[in-house]
Amino acid sequence: MSIIDKVQASKNTTATFRKQRTGAERPAWEEEPSALGRAGKVIILVMVVLAVLGPLYTIVLTSISSQATITRAGGLVLIPGEISFAAYQQILDGGVVTRAVLVSVGVTATGTFISMVVSILCAYGLSRPGSFAHTPILFTLLITMFFSAGIIPAYLLVSGLGLINSYWALILPGAVSVFNIIILRGFFMGIDKGILESARIDGASEWRTLSQIVLPMSKAVTAVIALFYGVGYWNAFFNAVLYINDSAKNPLQVVLRSYVLQGVSVPGQVDVGTGAAAGPALQMAVIVLATIPILLVYPFVQKHFTKGVMIGAVKG
Repeated sequence: MSIIDKVQASKNTTATFRKQRTGAERPAWEEEPSALGRAGKVIILVMVVLAVLGPLYTIVLTSISSQATITRAGGLVLIPGEISFAAYQQILDGGVVTRAVLVSVGVTATGTFISMVVSILCAYGLSRPGSFAHTPILFTLLITMFFSAGIIPAYLLVSGLGLINSYWALILPGAVSVFNIIILRGFFMGIDKGILESARIDGASEWRTLSQIVLPMSKAVTAVIALFYGVGYWNAFFNAVLYINDSAKNPLQVVLRSYVLQGVSVPGQVDVGTGAAAGPALQMAVIVLATIPILLVYPFVQKHFTKGVMIGAVKG
């Protein structure tokens, strides 16, 4: 039996075990939930959903409302009125926000790719018994989880590397998370050692074992870690505040912070009565633009979320 057949057999066995567990009866120590308990769960879930969707509804509705509707509502719109997409047209008309979106997309894509490559290679090396300097490297990584040099030494390091006012300053300082490496390492260590030994017997190198066996079996955990890194890069603004002096290189979160929290006027904003979008509509539109990418990506990763994190944590 080839190594590919063994991997497929392992997947089939796992699928059969899941079906058996799904079809199994409720364990004796788990009582049947009462009608009151089920009703309580429904009420709590409904309250949580309303708490999440309520502000989101208000933000989206305000961003697509006309200036007259926002004026009548006194700011945030709760009841739909006249619909207008002037805010989105205004901020995406090749201005500051458009460039900030492009910067954020580029930084997130590049940073997530670099972080995943480094984290996967590091985690796989640390998961193999007898790897070079295994214990000292792992111990050094763990120390950085609890102790850090601080902002000033970090700034001096970035400055010494010549990264001030560079896009790399938004990526490299936070490119690797030890927490994510530990999760990946725990998952890799939980892979059946017989499969890896069979690969070595068949003559597979470590690179081929990682790329053709380990990674295809680790789609859940890699998807979750990629989501962690992607969300981190997309939401990051502190590095830009520290290291970026040119406002044209600011990511979307810095623009969002300036327009929404600090009340800075959006360039090109026109006074009332000219047909341009009102200030609240512009601010809410920027918030929507900053939220949409995460809302679009998360549903595709959600099915792997619990499995990826729990398996990596338990088996690590």
